[in-house]
Amino acid sequence: MREAEIHDIEVQVFLEALRLRHGYDFTHYARASIKRRLEGLVKDMGHQNLSEIIPLLLREHDMLPKVLGSMSVPVTEMFRDPQIFKALREKVLPMLSTYPRVNIWQAGCATGEEVYSLAILLKEEGLYDKTSIYATDINDSAIARAEEGIVSQKCMEVYSRNYLAAGGKGALSDYYHARYNFVKLDETLKKNIVFAHHNVVADGVFCETHLLLCRNLLIYFSKDLQDQVLRLFYDSLVRGGFLCLGSRESIRFSSIADEFTPVDETLRIFRCCPRLEKR
Repeated sequence: MREAEIHDIEVQVFLEALRLRHGYDFTHYARASIKRRLEGLVKDMGHQNLSEIIPLLLREHDMLPKVLGSMSVPVTEMFRDPQIFKALREKVLPMLSTYPRVNIWQAGCATGEEVYSLAILLKEEGLYDKTSIYATDINDSAIARAEEGIVSQKCMEVYSRNYLAAGGKGALSDYYHARYNFVKLDETLKKNIVFAHHNVVADGVFCETHLLLCRNLLIYFSKDLQDQVLRLFYDSLVRGGFLCLGSRESIRFSSIADEFTPVDETLRIFRCCPRLEKR
């Protein structure tokens, strides 16, 4: 079968159909990234061009999960970019320890590896029992995998190195049980984690949060859409709350840039310094 051929006008019509029929607005996402993902969707469904699946999107209910799954590709690992987790351990968690209760929102949690990494970090720093972690994503199949807490055994060597580089205080194997070719993460890590569907583009504030992590999601958005989402994050943070972005993302261009000060600008960790009228 020849490769799927995607024309720009088909992409435009497809995204408009998705927005009008199902309420998901990807029209401001980076077009090159969207086009690659739609090419993959067309190929996986055995079609030759995108226009063939537009009627299916409009009429068949089970098409939406397939489309959302292709539009949001989970890319993650435990303690990914360990220097980030080390900085959170050393520079952010000591500040959060001063609060009686802590809410953390991980937006775009994918299959949950970084959420569980965060739970381990909180346990080791003595904050887990007073913390609620809200892990959200647009991809329901990714959320279902995250809730299972099952990881391939072959990944654990890399994950263990990441954990130690992030300042781990024991061994990563303390937090999982190995069986066959998979490992099951300890059930105690899930106790204070809530997994939920949330679309940062279309939905409102998910919770009032002290730490908000959204790493390597904004790079797929246009500048206008990035600004919109960063405004949502600002509205979600408590006074003095922390925002952690991906290594290729920035708040400098945004309309809320002046509302933050860098905790570690290289690692894209910022603290919200809001106006007095903010909660």
